[in-house]
Amino acid sequence: MQPLAGIKVVELTSWMAAPSAGAILSDLGAEVIKVEPLRGDPVRGLARQPKVPEGEATLDAGFFVDNRGKQSVAIAIDTDEGADLVCSLIGQADIFLTNLLIHRQVRYGLDAERLKSVNGELVHATLTGYGVSGPEATRPGYDVTAFFGRTAITDSITDPDTAPPRAPTAQGDHTTGLAMVAAILTALRLVERGQGFQEVDVSLMGTALWTLASDVAPALIDRRKPTVRDRRHQINALANRYPCSDGRWVILLMPEARWWPKFCEAVDHPELAQDERYDTPKKRFDLMPELVDRIDEIMKTKTAKEWGTVFEDAGLIWGPIQSLPEVVDDPQVRAAGSFIELDHPEGNGKFETLAIPIRIQGADIGPRGNAPGLGEHTDSVLSELGVNADQVAKLRADGVIASSESTSS
Repeated sequence: MQPLAGIKVVELTSWMAAPSAGAILSDLGAEVIKVEPLRGDPVRGLARQPKVPEGEATLDAGFFVDNRGKQSVAIAIDTDEGADLVCSLIGQADIFLTNLLIHRQVRYGLDAERLKSVNGELVHATLTGYGVSGPEATRPGYDVTAFFGRTAITDSITDPDTAPPRAPTAQGDHTTGLAMVAAILTALRLVERGQGFQEVDVSLMGTALWTLASDVAPALIDRRKPTVRDRRHQINALANRYPCSDGRWVILLMPEARWWPKFCEAVDHPELAQDERYDTPKKRFDLMPELVDRIDEIMKTKTAKEWGTVFEDAGLIWGPIQSLPEVVDDPQVRAAGSFIELDHPEGNGKFETLAIPIRIQGADIGPRGNAPGLGEHTDSVLSELGVNADQVAKLRADGVIASSESTSS
């Protein structure tokens, strides 16, 4: 069965964080109606488009991941009629998901206080950059600023005397989307227990702090910045990354002292384990730069694949540093069910996209269809709401709504 079959979501979101939460809810079986402005979600067509052979139709792959299986209605919520339409849709929903800042929710009459009187068993879910209270609650934020930069994640992965690294596209958004799904499902449980209207909020900043909890927790006590160490000044030589003969890199992570002799044996240098200069963790730490240089020399004698075989045979804990093309063809990634195959919306056969990172044995989980065109379902959704064809035509003429007749994906 579909875990969320019968649950209706009205989603007034844009960009990637909140829409990704809606996509997961849709894959779990919920009906998700995406309300877009007449110009559409600004992320449409914005992310990198996949290269395809000449003559083949491409696919807005990034938009598809966060919006597959949804219905799109295009409504101008800055009009009284448009805001009323959205409010009516929410009146029939179980969940209202939005990334509108609170003061904008109030402006359009979509804040929790008003909607509580419209639907007393609604889960009202807000995703923001910095939270819904405090002096910066009205501050807009993307994951680059609110998730990575503001919370010290970027600082914590910046090597000394180097420029801050680029944040991966939407990584913080999709992490926060998972947190939002958890909040929504928890609130749904409270509604089912008769607790009535539930208001939840999740922020990019708050989620980022949770992901960095191991560093944040001690900083709350001593107000100290964690030491950022370059590769030649790590605490443990076996918690480091090393270059191989083919220019590839591998990561080692063996935090306990018992791994040192096993590693030395595996790389055919048992004498290092007996060397008095390196026979305790403290000595290895004190001589870390020269020890890293020595391991570098050893690692450069084999390719990453050859070392992988050596490490696997020895039972060591390691991992390759892979590129994205390698990841999508990785046999283990595929065996774990990370991707799913769907029919191309333009009729060009099948294509692969991401599966959500949730597995429930025996449940029907997966995309309910392709990402919608802008306004593709406006007429049908409003018809279900009781708006007749003449009223729809007038709303369109007045610039309150758009549909697939007047917009394109």
